Amino acid sequence: MKYYSTNKQVPEVSFEKAIFQGLPDDNGLYMPKTITQLPRAFFENIHDMELHDIAYEVAKCYIEDEIPEEELRKIVAGTLSFDLPLVEVEDNVYALELYHGPTCAFKDVGARFLARCLSYFSRQSDKKATILVATSGDTGSAVASGFLGMKNINVVILYPKGKISKIQEQQLTTLGENITACEVEGTFDDCQKMVKDAFLNLELKEKYNLTSANSINMARLVPQSFYYFWTYAMLGGDKDLYISVPSGNYGNLTAGLLAKKMGLPIKQYIASANANDIVPAYLRSGNFEPRRSVETISNAMDVGNPSNFYRMNDLFGAEVDNFRNELKGYTYSDEQTADTIKQVYGDTGYLLDPHGAVGYLGLKEYMKDHDGIGVFLETAHPAKFLDVVEPIIDEKVEIPQRLQDYIEREKVAIEINADLGQLESILEKL
Repeated sequence: MKYYSTNKQVPEVSFEKAIFQGLPDDNGLYMPKTITQLPRAFFENIHDMELHDIAYEVAKCYIEDEIPEEELRKIVAGTLSFDLPLVEVEDNVYALELYHGPTCAFKDVGARFLARCLSYFSRQSDKKATILVATSGDTGSAVASGFLGMKNINVVILYPKGKISKIQEQQLTTLGENITACEVEGTFDDCQKMVKDAFLNLELKEKYNLTSANSINMARLVPQSFYYFWTYAMLGGDKDLYISVPSGNYGNLTAGLLAKKMGLPIKQYIASANANDIVPAYLRSGNFEPRRSVETISNAMDVGNPSNFYRMNDLFGAEVDNFRNELKGYTYSDEQTADTIKQVYGDTGYLLDPHGAVGYLGLKEYMKDHDGIGVFLETAHPAKFLDVVEPIIDEKVEIPQRLQDYIEREKVAIEINADLGQLESILEKL
């Protein structure tokens, strides 16, 4: 499989080169040259297939023969070593719980797959790499966990000071070994810009062999498409299936759209946003207008210039009407999010995290006028947001042991400004 840049100013590359480069030199994003249509027989049999087998069939469409079957099956099995349960919250409304991995967030799926792919290619060539990643919360902890102790790979994580939860911060600042955390004076957008600027500095990129673990990396998107196929395997059939995706940088939603291009019969995707409603606003006006992000209680979605918009734009031929045919977009305030957490917990006993609550709201709004089965993504365990969730429900939230283990550890982070020179000085010391 070859990958091209959405800016189309550089040569096509292999899957291996695409994931090691992370970002093309022309500041585009990599996309597969061909989106493989899975055969009808695959969807006829999918309800009887195991998750690992579904994921392998999807992954090999993007990787082809660059990773042998035996190795790719090992990568998939190591990635999906935990459950992805669908929980019925109310009639015809399900939560897809993606937080049963080691860091209690959906990004465990993408980060673990990327880590294992990079490890495989590194073993083949003894190639060393530095993973540079910006996080608005869960990406950092998932990447740190996925790459911890991995030979030939250093990880540098940039996160906005004071704008992620305490547990999220502990998860990415307490591991040591090959993980370096940088606490940036600024927003997630500032962190993301530093990552992009580092990749566009070709001298810097080559010197440290930089690659990314953000959703700008195709090896993050490929595995995030797995659970859309899994959802259809569990629930798809006679009724229309709608999926609401709480959205910030839009990697998760882009993975779902790629799955649909492969033939997955999802009737409707819903982009559910907080006050950072860049894509829902685009769907309304036809004008894409990035802006500085604002802080909300669903902090992992606080993104003012979502990178993966440009992948979606490529998928839809830069036509807003094509976006509108495939996507519905809604936006919700912190007050609406908090009220929903309280109401759903009171009515059903199901505890939403702030991001899942936004996804639930979008799904319910769409389903007012549409019959079928609805699924919203629960992207992180509510215990990662104790300061938000506990006052809303006026109860203590039980903390899973795998999160509790991080709380007692000592935080180690390097404080920096949003300055590429300061970042380079850190890279030099690795």
